[in-house]
Formats: sequence, C-alpha cells, structure tokens
Amino acid sequence: MQVLLVNGSPHKNGNTGLALSMLDNFFQEKNIETKWFQIPNQPLRGCMGCNGCKGKNRCVFNDDPCNELIENLLQADGVIIGSPVYFAAPNGALCSLLDRAFYATCTRSQLFKGKPAAALVTCAWAGGTASLDRLHRYFVPSQMPIVSSNDYTVFQGDSLKRKESRATDILMTLGENMASAIRTC
Repeated sequence: MQVLLVNGSPHKNGNTGLALSMLDNFFQEKNIETKWFQIPNQPLRGCMGCNGCKGKNRCVFNDDPCNELIENLLQADGVIIGSPVYFAAPNGALCSLLDRAFYATCTRSQLFKGKPAAALVTCAWAGGTASLDRLHRYFVPSQMPIVSSNDYTVFQGDSLKRKESRATDILMTLGENMASAIRTC
C-alpha cells in the first residue's frame, strides 16, 4: 500500500511540508509506504484545452513534471494533496498542474476512479475552506472518494509546529481515515 503525498508549496520545509511530513511519519508507523511529489519552484503552464491528451491520458507538454505526477497518482493507492493558501485559493502553480493532470486522465478515462483522496491546506488566517473546496473539486468528478477528518483539514499558521492538540488531532485522524480507506479498496 502506498500513499502519495503532494506538496503543493514551493517551500519544501514550510507549514504544508510539515503537515505532510507528520502524515508521512504516521504512515511509516503503520507500515504504509509513502511517496512524495514536490511541486517544482518554476513556472508551470495551465491547461490550454488543446485536447492533445485525448486518447493518450498524458499531457502533450513534457517540459515539466505533469506526466510524472500522473504516473505517481496511478501507482498510489491513495493521495493527499497539500497546499498553502494564497488569496483564498490553493497555490496557482499547483492548480495549473492539477488542471492538466486531471484533465488528461479523468475527463474521458476516469483513471483515478475509486482511489481515496484527501486535501489539506495551511493558511495565515482566512481562505482555508475555500481552498480546500477547490482541491476537492478535482476528486469529485474523477470519482475519487474524499477522505475526511474530524474537522476541516485547514491548519492556521504554525499550529502544527507548536503541536497544538486540536491541529494534530485533525491531522492524525486524517491519517487514520486514509489508512483505513486504502486498506478497504
């Protein structure tokens, strides 16, 4: 069993990376393999609607890691996508990459159907639930069951660095629910 952890922050060791690292440790303790996908710190193009992916299930552009992300998603039993919140939305570069990956694989072929998926976001104050909703919108039309926690997986500031009990409880519950979901699939 493998969970793909997607860090949608250009800051590998920021708050989003910390949340995913804590989940990584949780999964290792449960003998669940993890694989990381780190969004690159480079410009990423959005989907151009060229339909070059039709029949191929891969993006025609090979100058960034979009197709690598697709391969990682296909190999994983479950996925957790994390993003910082910028202006009440997930990182734009991450969304550009996800638009292309999900358009190429799920618009016609539903390649991720049934694969458990979750999202988490880190923010300063506001925009967390709007960002979480945006990430969930990749999963729903792709027929991916959304794995939830005991509250919204929105983490403010450095609440996880400070090991605030409410924040760590929400994160660990997400880990437990993902572990359970991939075991039953």
